[in-house]
Amino acid sequence: MSNRRNFLKKTALGATALSTTSSFGFNILKKTVLEDQIIGHGDFKYKVVKDWAQMSVAHNPILNCHEMQMDSKGRLIMLGDHTDNNILVFDKSGKLLDYWGTRYPGGHGLTLHDEGGEDMLYIVDCGWFVDRSGKWSKQAGTVSKTTVDGRLLFTLPDPHTIGAYTQEQEYLPTETAVGPNGDIYVADGYGSDFILQFNHKGEFIRKWGGHDNKDKNYNLHNAHGVAVDYRNKKNPVLVVTSRSDKSFKFFTLDGKFIKTVELPGAYVCRPVLDDDNIYAGVCWSENKTGKRFSNSGFVTIMDGENKVVSNPGGDAPQYKNGKLQQMYQSEKAVFNHGHDVFVDEDKNLYVCQWNANRTPPIKLERV
Repeated sequence: MSNRRNFLKKTALGATALSTTSSFGFNILKKTVLEDQIIGHGDFKYKVVKDWAQMSVAHNPILNCHEMQMDSKGRLIMLGDHTDNNILVFDKSGKLLDYWGTRYPGGHGLTLHDEGGEDMLYIVDCGWFVDRSGKWSKQAGTVSKTTVDGRLLFTLPDPHTIGAYTQEQEYLPTETAVGPNGDIYVADGYGSDFILQFNHKGEFIRKWGGHDNKDKNYNLHNAHGVAVDYRNKKNPVLVVTSRSDKSFKFFTLDGKFIKTVELPGAYVCRPVLDDDNIYAGVCWSENKTGKRFSNSGFVTIMDGENKVVSNPGGDAPQYKNGKLQQMYQSEKAVFNHGHDVFVDEDKNLYVCQWNANRTPPIKLERV
């Protein structure tokens, strides 16, 4: 893998040098190099492959691409919110292998978990959906456990029905994670911003987060994502998104606050763990006047010390006196609202986008 990266780096550098010498007549080569856009920083650089998905959106319509996982067969499973086909299944070449799902108009969060050698999906419908008139509407959210071909096994209880929420508290979940003992963690990111913990049978254990804690470290604002961090195998912890705060918060598996990692300028979605790194789609970014703007966003990558090392589609991360400075999208936009990142075994990335003109995911080939 390292030899492949070095070869591609040298090839790209050599091609760039030739393309800038127009007097030698390398106009065709120059055009090719410009089309092979390379983004990212340091050891995390990528070639942008926008036409990776080999599919017709006329036949398999898309509203928003929300999240992606890979099953044990190496198939990429993507969740969206179009009820002609909530689930699209690809191979790594981008060929569409299968599609199913009509019951999740607010399809938003997708977690794949190996349970005794069998792949299981946890599908989150956030409750927000496009109604028949084309307007966004809201209903109760749900969390469903299914097989990889969509057979429903059970649905987690609504917190109102088990005494965990008052009637006034909204429940619009956005994400799940599964702990080492099978406990299920639900992030209520569009509702009341709690993390709810259930056992593997779907029985409620506890909740934490929300907005009104005496210890402000427990407050969450747009708790959009949750993931289990196994980088310390002896002490796994939870990473929770607090997107409006532009941060990740770390908790023990029973909800005790550990620390906050601030990501100034980056409205991050769910944390995605791979080896020692955390990846995240940035759904919105700010311009240099501090205003959040549409058609923005990038991908951010953190190392094992939770330091940002690359921002594909964004400006290079800068630290001053150990503090991360404001992060911005690149002047030339690459993404529209990066919503999720999947990392394959070759360290290529697949970026799902929200509100991106009904387009399928973009592949980033590691170089």
